Amino acid sequence: MAGRNGRTVRDLRRANRTAVLQRLYFDGPLSRFALGPATGLSSGSVSNVVADLLADGLVEEAGSVDSDGGRPRTLLRVAPGSGHMIGVDVGETRVRVELFDLTLTELARVERPLAGRRYEVEVIVDHIRQGIAEVLDTAGLAPERLLGVGIGVPGIVERTPDRGALVHGQTIGWDAVPLEALLRTGTPLPDTVPYFIDNGAKTLGQAEMWFGAGRGAHNAVVVLFGSGVGASLVTPEVEQGRAVEWGHLTVRVRGRRCRCGALGCLEAYAGAESLLARWREEGGRGQDGTDEESALTAMLAAAYPPGDGEADPVALAVLEETAEYLGAGLSDLINLFQPERILIGGWAGLALGARFLPAVRRHAMSYALRHPAGRVTVELGRLGPDAVTVGAAILPLADFFARGGRRPDPAPESPLPAWHAVLQERAPR
Repeated sequence: MAGRNGRTVRDLRRANRTAVLQRLYFDGPLSRFALGPATGLSSGSVSNVVADLLADGLVEEAGSVDSDGGRPRTLLRVAPGSGHMIGVDVGETRVRVELFDLTLTELARVERPLAGRRYEVEVIVDHIRQGIAEVLDTAGLAPERLLGVGIGVPGIVERTPDRGALVHGQTIGWDAVPLEALLRTGTPLPDTVPYFIDNGAKTLGQAEMWFGAGRGAHNAVVVLFGSGVGASLVTPEVEQGRAVEWGHLTVRVRGRRCRCGALGCLEAYAGAESLLARWREEGGRGQDGTDEESALTAMLAAAYPPGDGEADPVALAVLEETAEYLGAGLSDLINLFQPERILIGGWAGLALGARFLPAVRRHAMSYALRHPAGRVTVELGRLGPDAVTVGAAILPLADFFARGGRRPDPAPESPLPAWHAVLQERAPR
């Protein structure tokens, strides 16, 4: 039955389960006594919810702690083996597939390098399918035990009722690719296991906001700096983050041609692919035929040789120019969104690292308006090269929490009568 605010008893129970699960997940182990003030629930509600979660196997006891003069209080935590997720990163140099338990401990991983036909749709789909099957086999986990598969992809993701998630990846030649439908064909997963497909910058943002340098921030921008560049905006209004095609802001009229086909995009100056191309064009010692990660490592070694070695002036000049373009691009994000924090991740951003960051920060502050620039920090992400994969796995985990730790019910073969829905709402849970 719905109350005055439109919420049913079932909605309230689900919200209470969600509140307890999330507090145990992020702050546990906690006692029942501590869960009250942490969630805002009464002691009776906490006891009922905890009893349900224990019965469902989602929560387990984790020792005890002394109380003030009374009996020791039992500590509770989320049970790691009560759920599993797969995260997939469709990156610029490889497809990475990882299997996690409910606490995001990695159980198995597979990586498939991308070369030559690297963004051919059939190749990517095969890598994902085979990777899912392999990590499940390695861990000895039945497919139906998965809460879902999260996938981070380059490009804009559109959700449609008939074809599932479509990927518009202009820079990689994908035009409305029905990735979800393709994965369902020949997949090792049952139909009850959902796919969650989103932009890779958003999944990176998810990971950093949950577990990395973004924890505690209410308004942040997380930058994915790889072959190209992208960003995810997190605000109180968009807590799960929203991907923005930041790499395709125009920073130079009639400038270099970007991978998307337009002229003067930020990505044409700030992405690793363009950075390496400019080094070669200026006479740098870049080696053709090597993968981008190896080529960028070689460029950094040339620009910053160990000991008393002579630095490559071309490599230094290109890196300094890239830092200015990246800083100018960050100033647009500062002026538009006024974030508390900007976090730079992605394999190239982490490779350039702390040596590159002071110049980027200096240029960002010089191009941005003084007031928002004085309120923002610009730092590196903390989660390393696996952050996109971890963030992808968070997508099914967040959905699981939002449903109060319940798996979705199988879709009925035919619509149920209205009286059946009323009885379901009244049934005790």
